[in-house]
Amino acid sequence: AEDVIAVIRAGARGYVTKTISREELTDAIRRVGEGDAVFSPRLAGFVLDAFRDGDPVGSDAELDTLTPREREVLQLIARGYRYKEIAARLHLSVKTVEAHVSSVLRKLQLSSRHELTRWAHDRRLI
Repeated sequence: AEDVIAVIRAGARGYVTKTISREELTDAIRRVGEGDAVFSPRLAGFVLDAFRDGDPVGSDAELDTLTPREREVLQLIARGYRYKEIAARLHLSVKTVEAHVSSVLRKLQLSSRHELTRWAHDRRLI
């Protein structure tokens, strides 16, 4: 359950369970690609309840300084992806990925990928 909140805070636009059908997964991917947010009904209810009840979803001032793209890059860096892999996955140039990483490190006042990974892990973003 906390994982769902963490991925939302990291910028995810959808979250589905392993039990969905192939057709539902295909539709969810298409909808997220079109800009919609996609959550299974049960997960959507959980997320809404967490926000309503004030569960530990609150604002993380440091994380809130990052753009959605920077959050994506942060998450991939923290998971051990290389710049080239991130660039291919997000359809960006390696230079753009490097710029995003530099921006994230600056905003979070960190100095290395290792520190960034620890920061993300401490906040359960990975």
